[in-house]
Amino acid sequence: MRHEVIVGVERRRRWREEEKLSILGKVGLNGATVSDVARCHDITRQHIYQWRQELRRKGVLPRASETVFLPLPSPSESEQSRDRQPLEIEVVLGNGRKLRCASDLPLERVQQLIRAVEAA
Repeated sequence: MRHEVIVGVERRRRWREEEKLSILGKVGLNGATVSDVARCHDITRQHIYQWRQELRRKGVLPRASETVFLPLPSPSESEQSRDRQPLEIEVVLGNGRKLRCASDLPLERVQQLIRAVEAA
């Protein structure tokens, strides 16, 4: 039978908001699951779920239902002169569905399409 003796005060780690955001940002990168990230940082999966909820409540992270747009790099002038057709963009939604549309589509219309695809 094995016994473990813990001497001293048990250490409780404190995580800064930046550290939490960094760890949360690793979920989904290269297929990393919540379990993978938690194991890598020696924390439980529940930490990640609690941090997400806490940071969403504070407004640091967008809510799951919010649409987030990331900036796209602008095509160079040579690319624009070569291609007269608008570029096509692909939006990968949280539910795994993909939406493809022209890059010159107005933002309001893209948001409407995203809502429609997510609701379906």
